[in-house]
Amino acid sequence: MPGPEQQLSDAGSAADPARGRDSADVIVVGAGPAGSTAAYHLARTGLDVLLLEKSAFPREKVCGDGLTPRAVKQLIDLGIDVSEEAGWLHNRGLRLVAGHRTVELDWPRLSAYPSFGLVRRRADFDELLARRAASAGARLVERANVGGPLVDERTGRITGVTARLGEEKQPVSYRAPLVVAADGNSTRLSLAMKRYRRTDRAMGVAYRTYFTTPRHEDRYLEAWLDLRDPRDPGRRLLPGYAWVFGMGDGTANVGLGVLDTAAVAREVDWRDLLRRWCADLPPEYGYSPESVTEPVRGSALPMGLNRQPHYADGLLLVGDAGGTVSPATGEGIAYAMESGRYAAETIVQALARRTDRGRDLALRAYPQALRAAYDGYFALGRLAADVLGRPKLIGAAGAMGLGHPALLKVLFRLMVNLTEPNSRDSLDRLLHLLGKVAPSSR
Repeated sequence: MPGPEQQLSDAGSAADPARGRDSADVIVVGAGPAGSTAAYHLARTGLDVLLLEKSAFPREKVCGDGLTPRAVKQLIDLGIDVSEEAGWLHNRGLRLVAGHRTVELDWPRLSAYPSFGLVRRRADFDELLARRAASAGARLVERANVGGPLVDERTGRITGVTARLGEEKQPVSYRAPLVVAADGNSTRLSLAMKRYRRTDRAMGVAYRTYFTTPRHEDRYLEAWLDLRDPRDPGRRLLPGYAWVFGMGDGTANVGLGVLDTAAVAREVDWRDLLRRWCADLPPEYGYSPESVTEPVRGSALPMGLNRQPHYADGLLLVGDAGGTVSPATGEGIAYAMESGRYAAETIVQALARRTDRGRDLALRAYPQALRAAYDGYFALGRLAADVLGRPKLIGAAGAMGLGHPALLKVLFRLMVNLTEPNSRDSLDRLLHLLGKVAPSSR
C-alpha cells in the first residue's frame, strides 16, 4: 500500500475518472467563503476536489453581511454576477459616526479593486459560492460532519478525513494527499493535527441581529466608533464599534464587533448591550423591540494569522481556521477568500512538480504568500487593536481622526487595506511604506 509521499506523487493535474468516490486529489473541509473559493480555483484546473460541508444549504452564519471592494474583486474573479439585478445591494463607502460627528468616506477609485462594496445575507452568499465551486467541478457533499484526520503513523502526514454523513450519521472515510482546513474558528481538524491558536494574538467577537427599518437601502456601511454602554454611569468607551448595514430587503443587519481580550470586555453582557444600544438609535432608524426579526447571535473572530503553521504535513489552513480576520477592522470575508485562492494556486503548482521533495517545497510557498500579503497590514492592525483596548487612547484617536479630514482619509485607506500596487501616488507609497516597516507577524 503506498505511503503518503507516494500518494502525493500519484495525484495528477486532472481528475481520474477511475478513482473511487471516496478519494480525491484534494479534500476541502468547510464550504464557507475560504473553502468554496479554494475549491473553485482548484477544480477549474481539472483537479478532483471533494468539498465537505457539515450543514445543508442554506445555513446561517454570524456576520455583518457587508463586503468591501477587496471581497468584490474575489467574487468577480469567481465569475459571479455582482449586479444589483442579481440580488446584491451596492454601497459607495463607509459612514463613520462618533459623538456628534458624521463623516462619509467613499471607496477609493483604484485600478486594482472596484469602487463599490456589496451587501448580501450570508445564508444566500455562502450557498452561492459553494454552488459556484460545484459548477467548476468540485464534488460538494452537504451534511458531511468531519470528525478528524486520517494520519499516516509513520510520517505524521494527513492522508484524508473521517466523517459522518446525513441525518443517519453514516461513518465514512475520504482520502487525499492534500487537505485544506476551512472549518472555521473551531477547526477541529487543525486541533487534531496539533495546530494551536497563538495566545499572543488578539481575538474578537461579533454579535448581530436584524430589524426592519426604513433605512434598509442605505448606500453606506455605517460604523459607530464611540461604542458605550447606555447604562454605564461612567459612559466608558468600549473596545470595538457598532454597525448598521442596510440589507435592501426591508431590514438592516445591526451588530457589535469587540475585542474579547480587553479587560473591560469580560465585564459586559454583549448580547444585552446590543439590544440596549439599538434602543438608543435615532428615531429615523425605526428601531423597536417589535421590529427585530432575528435573535442576537454571536461568533468568535480569529485575527492576525493566529493559528500556525499554515502548511505542514499535507494540511493547509485557510480563512478563520488560519486566523485571517483583520485585527484592524474585523473584516473576514475578503481575507478568507484571498487565502483560499492563495492555497489553491499553491496546490496547483505543487501537484505539477515531479518529485515529493519538489512538491513539499512548493507547498511551503503558501504561508510565505500569506506573510507577504498580510504581515505589515496585520501588524498595523494589532497596533490598532491595542489602541482599542485602551479607552483613553480610543477617545483621543477618534476625536483627532474625525476632526482632520486629510488624516482620516489616510487612516481609512490604511484600515480597509485598499491601495494601488506599484503606484506613484504619495498616499499609496506612504501606505505601502507603513506596511513594510510594521513589525513582522511571525
